[in-house]
Amino acid sequence: MGKLYTVMETPWGYSVAVWSDAGLWEVGFPKNDVEKALADIQTTDITEAAEHPLGLPLTQQLKSYFKGFPIIFDIPIDWSGYTPFQAAVLRYTNEIGYGKVETYGQVAQNINHPKASRAVGGALHINRTPIVVPCHRVIGANGSLTGFGGGVDMKAALLLLENNQ
Repeated sequence: MGKLYTVMETPWGYSVAVWSDAGLWEVGFPKNDVEKALADIQTTDITEAAEHPLGLPLTQQLKSYFKGFPIIFDIPIDWSGYTPFQAAVLRYTNEIGYGKVETYGQVAQNINHPKASRAVGGALHINRTPIVVPCHRVIGANGSLTGFGGGVDMKAALLLLENNQ
């Protein structure tokens, strides 16, 4: 069975959420129109647009987030499809607080893989739920804003948004 999707309008543009039976499977970065938002989705087995029960709460949380409110996303995430290492990285990253940052090395250390900072970057690169799972809060050891699926400008904008509280 395919996955359902919801188109959401946020202050930064349109985003698409893809849902599985377990929760949020994927969410795209905001785009300036719906067609671009749909094209941004990587999931190939989406079947239809539908009002998912969690679509409205996610839309409300994203709207508040993009207006600069310190939101803690509480939408269930479908962690399936990740390796145990990738899931550990993403689950840990999901706990990095609003307005906080950690380095790839710190994440590696905190999940008990101290020599795996590059592998942490690889796991974050395949994060299907950016912003909700805040991979933008992981930075280079020298403070550089490297490796972000939405682009370094988007990463900088998200960190600036969070640090203007």
